[in-house]
Amino acid sequence: MYIGCLHFQFSITALLRSKGTNPCSKFDLLGHGTWQGLSSLDSFKNNCDRLTCQRNFGISSQHLTRVQALVVWCNHPQNADFPRYYPKKEKKPFPIPIVELRRAARERLKNRKNQPRGIPPPKRGLVVERLIPVAYKVLNARITLINNLKKLLKVMPVNACKWCSEIHVGPVGHPFKSCRGPQASIRKGAHEWVEAVVEDMLVPIEAYHLYDRLGKRISHEERFSVPRIPAVLELCIQAGVDLPEYPTKRRRKPVIRIGRKEFIDADESELPDPDPDAPKPEILAEILDSEIVPPSSEEDTALLAEETLEMWEEMREGAKRLMKMYPVRVCGYCPEVHVGPTGHKAQNCGAHKHQQRNGQHGWQSAVLDDLIPPKFVWHVPDVNKPLERELRNFYGQAPAVVELCVQAGTAVPEKYKPTMRLDVGIPKDVREAEMVV
Repeated sequence: MYIGCLHFQFSITALLRSKGTNPCSKFDLLGHGTWQGLSSLDSFKNNCDRLTCQRNFGISSQHLTRVQALVVWCNHPQNADFPRYYPKKEKKPFPIPIVELRRAARERLKNRKNQPRGIPPPKRGLVVERLIPVAYKVLNARITLINNLKKLLKVMPVNACKWCSEIHVGPVGHPFKSCRGPQASIRKGAHEWVEAVVEDMLVPIEAYHLYDRLGKRISHEERFSVPRIPAVLELCIQAGVDLPEYPTKRRRKPVIRIGRKEFIDADESELPDPDPDAPKPEILAEILDSEIVPPSSEEDTALLAEETLEMWEEMREGAKRLMKMYPVRVCGYCPEVHVGPTGHKAQNCGAHKHQQRNGQHGWQSAVLDDLIPPKFVWHVPDVNKPLERELRNFYGQAPAVVELCVQAGTAVPEKYKPTMRLDVGIPKDVREAEMVV
């Protein structure tokens, strides 16, 4: 991966000898941002193993005979940028740009001629059989993750801000003044730390439960009569999980389309009745707060953290597979999520300029982070040493669950190393930080 220009070597052998001509300035030949993207010399030596020199002859030979640029190439990503924070006044970007969506639609129309049109099973009212075990695994992984986090929070300190949604994994909250809660200007952005709970680690994203995912859209008058459940749970129910408390309609024959938005159910009277005694996968139960037993030793804590990290990855990977077949929508202005082909009509969006939209949501395709927000926190290199406000640019970030498991004794996963910035050398004091180029 291209990191950037490290150093320019200038070899000026001939300048204009005519009268009245000023020699070329060195700063005129250097481009802006030459040193951007470089962290430290030690990190550069450990991670970069191939150097390539490229010559640039863009300048006239009368002024400069040769300019050489030393370009650095690395084999793996390092020091990746943090996830961008989108202000409330800014709309979320589309996962796929509109230009690419229109280009793909034209290609589909061109290739659809004289070929049978394939419709996925969810659009025909059916359930994908091969994804039913995945849905049960996602649901059980979510329940196990919640139970393990309740146990880890008994032995691992996690702080949450009293005024905003920011949290910090560590015995003492971080000193960065980044609070955006009420009266943050009076407190000059300083956080007020309290003890965190599971809801601070896993952001509760809820969605309306649909009895029939192909039925009519939820109107504004029905917004209080339709139950709301966790969005991941609703995705698993639509993918095949059967819960008695949340009934849903299961079709065994595809629907018959009359129009674009009209259909009728096929006759299923000739099919045999489903076997009610058929074995179904077991669904775990959440542990009550009064029944939590924390780990007794550091070895048990490390094993519990390793299992927690596995459940976190299993839940996210399984939900990503389900979202490819069962569409999920998200509002471009607020965190509202709807599991279904089209969003609901409830006018409960209170984001920026919602009066102009009459409270209606701006639905667009959701990504995995909309359904399961990772909630990035600051990575603490040394638990016994608190973070320093002056060295903020040298610290990394990681999802709250990952950071908690790493501090509990789990090895750092490869996919989270670029944002955690483990290879960046942290200065000992502010004076040393000022010397870093």
